[in-house]
Amino acid sequence: MTSIHPTALVHAGARLAPGVSVGPYSIIEEQVRIGPDTVIGPHVVIRNHTTIGARCRIFQFASLGEVPQDLKFAGEVSQLIIGDDNTIREFATLHRGTAGGGGVTRLGRGNLLMAYTHVAHDCRVGDGVIMSNAATLGGHIIVEDRAILGGLAAVHQFSRIGRHAFIGGCSAVPRDVPPYTMAVGNRAKLVGLNLVGLKRAGLGDAAIQALRQAFDLLFVSGLNLKDAVARARRDLPPLPELQHLLNFVETSERGLLPADGRENRTPRG
Repeated sequence: MTSIHPTALVHAGARLAPGVSVGPYSIIEEQVRIGPDTVIGPHVVIRNHTTIGARCRIFQFASLGEVPQDLKFAGEVSQLIIGDDNTIREFATLHRGTAGGGGVTRLGRGNLLMAYTHVAHDCRVGDGVIMSNAATLGGHIIVEDRAILGGLAAVHQFSRIGRHAFIGGCSAVPRDVPPYTMAVGNRAKLVGLNLVGLKRAGLGDAAIQALRQAFDLLFVSGLNLKDAVARARRDLPPLPELQHLLNFVETSERGLLPADGRENRTPRG
């Protein structure tokens, strides 16, 4: 059975699956769908056209599905879709999409969005992503699986954050962050591979060594990027992690963060 606190305002047209709990003073509008066993804390606002999956936990004062902070938004119907097993902490804000961005903001499954994080319109966030306190995504950003954003990090609209990338706290990210790398600073620069994250994820020595060599070719060698990609494809083993990195680099539209000139090689620790 669902559990709705007497002070909560839940529209009769909202669809709450079995096991949903709604805390005091929360507001859930008509065109909202919430999956089984999701817990909505007190003072949460969930606006129209929002879908939330199963076993999520939404903490107090979070705002989900509000209209975008985009001057081009003209009131069109758009959506916020949140997958299963997400934790969304206090004062987090996730906004609906816009017609210009496909109409959907999407959050995958198993993510942790800490307090005061912001996911703007038309973002696509994958699975297992961690956004630390007050990390912010501008509009139309893609964040691939298991990326980590440090506290107060800010990412420019239309950028991409690659799989297993790590962005240090207080970093300002104006361009794409390649998969498996670390970016730090204002403006952020690449400082090597996210070795700790890769080892925790179970990547083997062969994959890590190939990624190290690719990082050097792409960002340290001084080669033209097209030539560096061609050499990596020719000389390095065709491992899936390497192919994902090279495909990401080849399809970058905003351009890639540069490497920090003080770091001439990926750390070997």
